[in-house]
Amino acid sequence: MAVDKSLVSGSTSMLILRLLEEKDMYGYEMIEGLRRKSRNVFELKAGTLYPLLHGMESKGLLKSYTLAEGHKDANTGHSEREAGKIRKYYSITKEGRKALEEKKEEWYAYSQAVVDVLSIGGAI
Repeated sequence: MAVDKSLVSGSTSMLILRLLEEKDMYGYEMIEGLRRKSRNVFELKAGTLYPLLHGMESKGLLKSYTLAEGHKDANTGHSEREAGKIRKYYSITKEGRKALEEKKEEWYAYSQAVVDVLSIGGAI
């Protein structure tokens, strides 16, 4: 099901922070993880994701680091297949975790209000 992009745009940073709460990821991994977890509802494009990641990093919500494939990082456990390729990974910061909790609370209140107004699951 295609979802109006305006509905998704306000929640994209929250969804990215949620993915990074589970583990550090590189961009394509986030795109695929979001698509898979949403059952193909959220299909983020790289041209949308990377500017958002840079903005979130500049706000201190996440940080990035590079890791060469063929190297297993002791902190994240990531192990890459092909030696030589460098990937840029992102991880959530303490500030990012705090922002995620705030965004989740806002989203819950917002989504409940929408359900109430639309009278989903009940009469007016």
